[in-house]
Amino acid sequence: MAQSASPAPASARAQQTYEVHRAELPLSCPLPSMAVWNEHPRVYLSIVEDGGRSQCPYCGSVYVLVD
Repeated sequence: MAQSASPAPASARAQQTYEVHRAELPLSCPLPSMAVWNEHPRVYLSIVEDGGRSQCPYCGSVYVLVD
């Protein structure tokens, strides 16, 4: 009997992309306005130094600087 490969389990939290404005810096994940503010420890991301794009090491959320 052949067994089919099962897909890898999905992440508990889907990756999201958020636009960030300079007025909102310093950038932290999760953002204070997020309902899941206590999902993981707050980390500060150096979006300006990272070329306008940063990714959270905990949840994978991507932040893009738009101005």
